[in-house]
Amino acid sequence: MNIHEYQAKTLLHRYGVPVSEGRIVLSADEAKRAASEVEGPLWVIKAQIHAGGRGKGSFIEADAGSGGGVRLARSVEEAEKEAKAMLGRTLVTKQTGPVGKMVNRIYIEDGSGIEKEFYLAILVDRQSSRISFVASTEGGMDIEEVAESTPEKILSFSVDPATGYQGYHGRRIAFNLGLDSKQTKQCVALMANLYRLFVDKDMEMLEINPLIISDSGDLKCLDAKMSFDGNAMYRHRDIAELRDTTEEDPKELEASKYDLNYIALDGQIGCMVNGAGLAMATMDIIKLFGSEPANFLDVGGGATKEKVTEAFKIITSDPQVKGILVNIFGGIMRCDVIAEGVVSAVKEVGLQVPLVVRLEGTNVEEGKAIITDSGLNVIAANNLKDGAEKIVAAVKALQ
Repeated sequence: MNIHEYQAKTLLHRYGVPVSEGRIVLSADEAKRAASEVEGPLWVIKAQIHAGGRGKGSFIEADAGSGGGVRLARSVEEAEKEAKAMLGRTLVTKQTGPVGKMVNRIYIEDGSGIEKEFYLAILVDRQSSRISFVASTEGGMDIEEVAESTPEKILSFSVDPATGYQGYHGRRIAFNLGLDSKQTKQCVALMANLYRLFVDKDMEMLEINPLIISDSGDLKCLDAKMSFDGNAMYRHRDIAELRDTTEEDPKELEASKYDLNYIALDGQIGCMVNGAGLAMATMDIIKLFGSEPANFLDVGGGATKEKVTEAFKIITSDPQVKGILVNIFGGIMRCDVIAEGVVSAVKEVGLQVPLVVRLEGTNVEEGKAIITDSGLNVIAANNLKDGAEKIVAAVKALQ
């Protein structure tokens, strides 16, 4: 689960992390009041969306004014004007894709004088199963670009869970960033607070870009991105309440209501599979035969007829889908349950695109009989390779 920058900074402030003062704006009427509550003399107006690259982004609408999703103002009136210009407009960045994201919230923040910028992140290292720090002197840039062009400028190390964070971790980061003695003390305390926040709230990623040295010579977190382990939200109601569903894909949001593992992609072939590994293999083989998957969808091992029906509805609601591949290897998941769900969904929503079904495993003959007796125009497949070839061919024949 992701949250907005202003929400992240509220959490940082609670944990003693230095951040700028700011106010959130949810409607144009609030812009002047919010700006007047921030001292200035420099105001930073930031679009709040769940995507990076806001400053380098651009708005689709011509009346959004010049500039991206992060702008500067030197008066309350100018800050108000910029906030109103961005609210309700669509911001396109590298991470949003060409469709962009609607800006429903603006954060007006006190501007900071910047002497130096750094990059800092805490994340879960999947290889070591430990929490890791990542730091770089190249703040303000895309860390992927830094990793590709100047990897020697990135410091990365994991923390032993037996000891947890220790002062030498902070000093190691401070040394690599070239901080002076005063800033090193601040860095040790800052990293301790960030690590504590990360562990306390079951985070998956905490990114500060940039972490700056202000014109007063102090460390400050100028931007913040946070993501949390969705499986742990039952014990963090305060974090769960920060969820902004308007930032989520409507199909993914609908899928979450039925405990379906669904991720929207950019391809043409919708996939319904049981098991994450089989779902990945299904997407790979679709690409192998010359097409692209439109989604990742794992119905899981305990799916019911109703859940399968909803999963099929979600796939068919995507206008990009030109064909559907159902690939079920029945173990815990029974093939007849999948078949009943598919038939029920097709009868309810109709079938406008080719459908290939591959069933194997528990109750496979019963499942095949249900499909055959339904009278649906379904293409049967004997195995995964056969299914992928048939659905790709069927979609290409319609183009």
